[in-house]
Amino acid sequence: MKRLLLVTNFAAAVVAAAALAVLPAQAQTLRWASQGDAQTMDPHSQNESLTNSINGQVYELLVSRDKKLMLTPTLATEWQQLSPTQWRFKLRPNVKFHDGTPFTADDVVFSVIRAREGSSDIKVYANAVGEPTKIDNLTVEFKTKDVNPVFLEHMATIQIMSKVWSEKNKATKAIDYKNKEEGFATFNANGTGPFMLVSRQPDVKTVFKRNPAWWGPTDGNVQEVIYTPIKSDATRVAALLSGELDFILDPAPQDVARLRASPGVKVIDGPENRVIFIGMDQNRDELLYSSVKGKNPFKDIRVRKALYDAIDIETIRSKLMRGQAFPTGGITPSPLAAFNDPAIEGRRPYDLEGAKKLMIDAGYPQGFEVTMDCPNNRYINDEEICQTLAVMWSKLNVKIRLNAMPRATYFPKVQKFDTSLYMLGWGGASTDAESTLTPVLRSRGEGGVGSWNFGGFKNVKLDEFATASSKEGDPKKREQLIRSALKEHNAEVNNLPLHRQVIPWGARANVTLVHRADNWLEWNWISVK
Repeated sequence: MKRLLLVTNFAAAVVAAAALAVLPAQAQTLRWASQGDAQTMDPHSQNESLTNSINGQVYELLVSRDKKLMLTPTLATEWQQLSPTQWRFKLRPNVKFHDGTPFTADDVVFSVIRAREGSSDIKVYANAVGEPTKIDNLTVEFKTKDVNPVFLEHMATIQIMSKVWSEKNKATKAIDYKNKEEGFATFNANGTGPFMLVSRQPDVKTVFKRNPAWWGPTDGNVQEVIYTPIKSDATRVAALLSGELDFILDPAPQDVARLRASPGVKVIDGPENRVIFIGMDQNRDELLYSSVKGKNPFKDIRVRKALYDAIDIETIRSKLMRGQAFPTGGITPSPLAAFNDPAIEGRRPYDLEGAKKLMIDAGYPQGFEVTMDCPNNRYINDEEICQTLAVMWSKLNVKIRLNAMPRATYFPKVQKFDTSLYMLGWGGASTDAESTLTPVLRSRGEGGVGSWNFGGFKNVKLDEFATASSKEGDPKKREQLIRSALKEHNAEVNNLPLHRQVIPWGARANVTLVHRADNWLEWNWISVK
């Protein structure tokens, strides 16, 4: 299987490179690439950053982000909090979907209900905005069960679909991506946004064109967008240097210096709101993929501490990431979510000898074998980080069977909790801890709570603090609850934090764009001269 996968990836890279080679450089056409592809065109099916950002050029939000990540009106022109649990939104008039149907309150109510159903991957956010009610064609109210201190942050995650189009094409339910379901919305799209989907060839090429009837202001000049996923770092960089591409989202750290020194090319970089960490199955009594039978070593905090303490994070930062990473002991995408608290952000020290003693104390002097699931085209140097960890943990006699795979295979696997040890990155535009606490750190529950807690750990104190913080309207009280929840996570070593990424973008010198800390490429802000 692994040999077949390598051949398939190589063949895909060759096809992608060949496709690029025959594309002439055209004014106002943006040709860009990243190491992976959008997983689906369904805007509620898969909560993954590249997927969200590509779909976000077609589908819009009531409230979105500006160039500084501040919340700004989009399909809503204004809003009002009528009570601690009730919000009213006035919708933008004279907006039409790409098929010409008018945008109304019916589409908002439909989209929120669709986004909160079981197969949706953003249901934890859609449930948090409460019950939507149409007041008139351009007015919607939301009633929440409890106070939601980050209501607008949640609203800025729900992309709006056409109720008429969805019903016509039997797309009223979000595609169940993790179970390999496909439907009309997998390959087709109909939003209100500045760009329209023209053609979709998964893992080969996706083409978009400017929406001539878009309601909003145009900051750039791009009229056509051609996206080509290219797995190979070297192929992506070569295509940028040769002029076959205008932009690459994710040059590898080892290529950044070369790009900076190359004429006709520029690098735009900055820290991303994303933390990379390792998760462990702490739920099952016996791991699915381990040499240990009859018990689960990851349930022992001494084993979790040993793995943490054996990570030489400085070597990863300086050698593998070439300085393009900020090591952290925090688990939130931004240190702002932890109030820049050193007690939360500080790492456990690298201590190999201490880690060996912890393994002996836990009853594993000879270590054990375990399979580690890792994406190979999602985060910067993701597979290489996993390989490096495997070497470091081998000094504890923990033998890692690395199972690296493309994101299209990886995410459905871990989302079905079919894993014992895994890498995950978590981030986005929000710098509030709620974006991590409820979906990633709380115990699995209804409505998407804990749906990204693939390790299945149950930290009772963390749950209590995090649940209370989600409903607390007093900022000072809420801050203390968040601090307590994050400290509880760190004390129990429920995950192994690594670093926050620095994201370099590579572009031709004639391309003007805006680098956002959530790694979101907004096509409407791009000019190609």
